[in-house]
Amino acid sequence: MDDAYGGASDQDLLARHVAGDQDAFGEIVRRHRDRLWAVALRTLGDREEAADAVQDALVSAYRAAHTFRGQSAVTTWLHRITVNACLDRARKAASRRTSPMDDTERLEQLLEPQESADAPVERDDLHRELLGALGSLPADQRAVLVLVDMQGYPVAEAARILDVPTGTVKSRCARGRARLLPLLAHLRTESGPEKTDGDGDAGKNPPPGRNRPRGTSVPPAAGPRDEAGPHDSTAVKGGGGRA
Repeated sequence: MDDAYGGASDQDLLARHVAGDQDAFGEIVRRHRDRLWAVALRTLGDREEAADAVQDALVSAYRAAHTFRGQSAVTTWLHRITVNACLDRARKAASRRTSPMDDTERLEQLLEPQESADAPVERDDLHRELLGALGSLPADQRAVLVLVDMQGYPVAEAARILDVPTGTVKSRCARGRARLLPLLAHLRTESGPEKTDGDGDAGKNPPPGRNRPRGTSVPPAAGPRDEAGPHDSTAVKGGGGRA
């Protein structure tokens, strides 16, 4: 399949799928499943729920491919469907949410880059606490923080994925971070860089998170008035409504 579709764009593959090519959508899944899985797992914090959400999203995308009009990238369209499927599941499961599981790759950008890896038990405990704090957020705030702070999407792209104005993304990020701050403030000192003798600069001005490029951080305020980003108005919501 790789050889047959290696030079085809995502949009070409989607068109082939609509035209009846039985393998084209499978190639789209192969290209994007890992990142869709990462978004779902980080949004829901539960492997079974994430797997079900991705399955729901891919089924929705498979069935609704004919509605795609090319007003956004195929990857944006798929992420939008996946995020909305996750949000739908998160809302339904709010009263029975399970404890987030351990994943040393998740929320890594919230740790100091100089953190020592010599204490895996302490690191596991730290990640568990971080994930628990993230899981305490409302689903819509958790979704934007996953996209912007963890996946590294610019605010405008996250807005297109969620099909909401950029101002909404900014305000949800600000509210989510404000809620996380009192829960995580003590971790910044406890999990900072290794202590050194007489090094007064340790831990000062750490570089930005690995996944978020410079210039994409959101200010603490809601920011400028809402600006609707371009989006594919016909995209399926993957089992959930707008975020």
